[in-house]
Amino acid sequence: MKKFKFGNIKIQKVDPAQIDDRLLLINLYFTQGLALFIGLIILFFQKRNPLSILNFPNDPNFLYWGAGLAAAMFLIDLALSKLIMEEAMDDGGINNKLFRTRPVWHIVLIALVVAVCEELLFRGAIQHGIGPYWTSVLFAAIHIRYLRHWLPTGWVFASSYGLGYIYVQTGTLWAPIVCHFLIDLISGLVIKYRREP
Repeated sequence: MKKFKFGNIKIQKVDPAQIDDRLLLINLYFTQGLALFIGLIILFFQKRNPLSILNFPNDPNFLYWGAGLAAAMFLIDLALSKLIMEEAMDDGGINNKLFRTRPVWHIVLIALVVAVCEELLFRGAIQHGIGPYWTSVLFAAIHIRYLRHWLPTGWVFASSYGLGYIYVQTGTLWAPIVCHFLIDLISGLVIKYRREP
């Protein structure tokens, strides 16, 4: 039997055109399932109940915080897209590949799954332990497709910090979930319906 050597593992840049739709979706749902699982494990060790963290608030204030931050982020993103070259904000084409031909119901589902899983992990579990700053550093680092350029990395960090801030202000995880959902949903729909130049 041949021994497995970690030294033989090679990390290569993959062109998004080489990834078929099935593999892209498997990767997306696997990573979100992993985020949810890790979040639940962290919550278990923190002796916190995930159901109480996801309690739906009676006060609709969280909607204003979530939608307000999403609107502010879209305005800043729009300004950045007018001022900065498109290549500087490029994610390697992954978002385009993910959303361009996807039906609307599936874009809604992806936005919901990503918002709930990532916010439970990052704001619900990790931020509780290390605070919003270091959580945002970690959040930016896992969005590896943006790390080629400093501007999108900084933007992901700032977005994450904003999500952490509204979580602290509202005391409910639903504020960052709403914001994250709206950002991913509207971004996905813009990509789907955008005219090619």
